[in-house]
Amino acid sequence: MQRTTLTLDDDVAAKLKAEMRRSRKSFKETVNEVLRRGLTRKKTLEIPRYKAPARDLGLRPGFNLDCTGRLLEQLDELDRREPE
Repeated sequence: MQRTTLTLDDDVAAKLKAEMRRSRKSFKETVNEVLRRGLTRKKTLEIPRYKAPARDLGLRPGFNLDCTGRLLEQLDELDRREPE
């Protein structure tokens, strides 16, 4: 067992006191229990992945989106051909 001094923010101390009253445990037991729960909890929160629905981009036939360099070349060619 290790003895240490811990400075708590007011809101954390209030929550610990409320948990002490609810559980009817000592301050030491409550702090240890809360710390154990927090330290053994899964490290990363599971965040649901957002899946964007596919939709038509309205591009002209013949444009290949797999090669952006070639696509930019094709668009430049079109810009040079079309009058302003």
